[in-house]
Amino acid sequence: MSKDLTTADIKKYNLTIWKIFIGAIVIFALFIVSIGFGVFGTLPSFRDIEHPKSNQATEIVAEGGKVMGTYFVQNRSNVTYPEISKEVINALISTEDTRFMEHSGIDFKRTFTIIFYNIIGKKQGASTITQQLALNLFSEEGRQKNTFKRLMQKFQEWVIAVKLERNYTKEEIITMYLNTVDFGNQAYGIKSAARVYFNTTPDKLNVTQAATLVGLQKGITRYSPTRNPDRSLARRNTVMSMMVKANLLSPEQYNIEKQKPLGLKFNAGKVSDGIAPYFRSVLKNEVKKIFKERSILKADGTPYDLDRDGLRIITTINYDMQVYAEEAQIEYMKVLQAQFSKSWKGKNPFKGKELQIDQGVRRSDRYKALKAEGKTDEEIEKDFNTPTELSIFTWKGDIDTLMKPIDSVKYYKMLLRNAMMVMDPQSGYIKAWVGGINYDHFKYDQVKMGTRQVGSTAKPFTYAVAIDNGYSPCYSVMNEPVTIEVPGSEPWIPRSSGTIAGPITLQKALAFSQNYITAFLMKQVGPTAVSTLAQKMGITSDVPAYPSIALGSFDASVYDMVGAYSVFANKGVWTEPTYILRIEDKNGIVLYDKRPSVHPALNEEVAYVMTRMLKGVVQNGTASRLSWKYGIKGAIGGKTGTTQNNSDGWFMAITPQLVAGVWTGCEDRAFHFASTREGEGANTALPIYAGFMKRVYADPKLGITQKDFEAPKNGVSIVYDCNQYQPQDTVTTELDEKLGF
Repeated sequence: MSKDLTTADIKKYNLTIWKIFIGAIVIFALFIVSIGFGVFGTLPSFRDIEHPKSNQATEIVAEGGKVMGTYFVQNRSNVTYPEISKEVINALISTEDTRFMEHSGIDFKRTFTIIFYNIIGKKQGASTITQQLALNLFSEEGRQKNTFKRLMQKFQEWVIAVKLERNYTKEEIITMYLNTVDFGNQAYGIKSAARVYFNTTPDKLNVTQAATLVGLQKGITRYSPTRNPDRSLARRNTVMSMMVKANLLSPEQYNIEKQKPLGLKFNAGKVSDGIAPYFRSVLKNEVKKIFKERSILKADGTPYDLDRDGLRIITTINYDMQVYAEEAQIEYMKVLQAQFSKSWKGKNPFKGKELQIDQGVRRSDRYKALKAEGKTDEEIEKDFNTPTELSIFTWKGDIDTLMKPIDSVKYYKMLLRNAMMVMDPQSGYIKAWVGGINYDHFKYDQVKMGTRQVGSTAKPFTYAVAIDNGYSPCYSVMNEPVTIEVPGSEPWIPRSSGTIAGPITLQKALAFSQNYITAFLMKQVGPTAVSTLAQKMGITSDVPAYPSIALGSFDASVYDMVGAYSVFANKGVWTEPTYILRIEDKNGIVLYDKRPSVHPALNEEVAYVMTRMLKGVVQNGTASRLSWKYGIKGAIGGKTGTTQNNSDGWFMAITPQLVAGVWTGCEDRAFHFASTREGEGANTALPIYAGFMKRVYADPKLGITQKDFEAPKNGVSIVYDCNQYQPQDTVTTELDEKLGF
């Protein structure tokens, strides 16, 4: 039989309950304090809170501040609070944490409400934005799957969230959150997400775009606008309805906005994304080299990681010129490749080239992978002759096809490659850099890393030495074979094609690239003088003091050749080709800056006369199609170049404001055009320059004019106007003989 509780019993039970309740609170408080002291796992220090770690992408910045690409492990670039659209802030708060502006990191009211909902089977998340930030910043493993571990992680988030709230403003916290969150498709942070999904910047995101991106936080795969567009659209509208509920969007606007499509402008985040991928690859290696040589380290003494440390590399590249150069390349290389393929129709381009094909096989990634697996040569040969599903680059886009790997090697051997560089001759600043035809397929940079035989583009070096030694462009020479004796070797007797018979001026000889006249000048000035000048003008590859260098028998890079030709356009002064202006850390502190090296390489008068001669090449010589076919006018000098067997086609061009070099050829010199008419530089390289300049001249904001080269202030003593030229008296008098002349 039950006994009624007395007042004393009630007091006793109440006291016990209160003791248990207070004891539980004390134990819980001690538990939280012990978490704060790291008893259950190390928590970030105050310094870590002040300087949270994140894999922040390094930005490569073009002239004018436009980002042209990034280096990243996670494609993340930070923004500040004013750079984020208010629509993003409103969408995030209304969806993830409506009381964000009121709580101090932990929303206890919401937490206990969520616990009740979870008990009755309506699962909801209880983490505030600050707690989610804590998880993003300081949990290497992400959200734990194990219930006990997740519970411990949740309490750790509480402690970190409180620390964050004490050290940062609400604006700073929400900015850090948006800078660290994963939006899928290699887009980390709101800046990357805005670019990847909508090709815009965070400050320009409208309400539907903001709602789409915020909606992704419920599940980056399930609500992906690229993988599941219908779910993404529904989730976007849900986010906007929650904005209405939070009075951050009017019902009228909601009814209008929810009818709109997703409106994606998707561009997946890859390291090779953006313009100038070849340039950015070379730049990355150069920055690493600079940091190593100069011992540029972080404050803690560790090396910088370009993929994680959020540096800013400010370059000289002009964004628009780079785009124009890439467009010109694509436009013409499609046409040229068709010409090349047609020229070999009905013929066997691989006859006698078994060695080159074998080398191509051995250099391939497929061969190296099979070797690494321990396959025998016989097994590898069988693999290369077995049809396989392959993805092949074409100018119509990548195609998946069934092909023998050996046939893909042959296919790529017959694929033309191309490179181009453009530079300001006065500042030395490189404005455009196209290192190849497709970085995803062909990683090798042909601007600076690769060298090829330069052919007739080397002839101006010999002419410049001759002009410096007293020859006038109007000096006339018989256009006939020349023999040059070479000590310890066979005499050098150059061949020539398309020879203009009879006497010819040096001006006309250069304009029409006459080998015999160039050889004549080499005989007069000697190979040592020409080799020395080429090196003074910036050619860093080997230029041996041998007569054949007059016709370009040596190899050089596009990078060096553009630097060398800039001497003609810059009054005889060589300015180092430069592409890095400065490097900043993520806080804007300058780690490195660069000023180009400068030195005189050529007499100013000689340089000016050479500009007149090179203009003659364009006006009525081998490069005249620049004007009559492509309509490119103005003060442009240039020189075409074609190497033996039409393996390399070159075009070098100078204007007072821009110097450019274009090279075209196959990966292997053994593969080339079947005829000079199609394989000459005027057909393979010049048209790309024409396409580039057509775009440049049409863009007034670039400020590239058609003004002429400036003559030396003290005048020119060298006669270059052939109407005024008086030939030297070549008759030897009795007095000359007595004086030994």
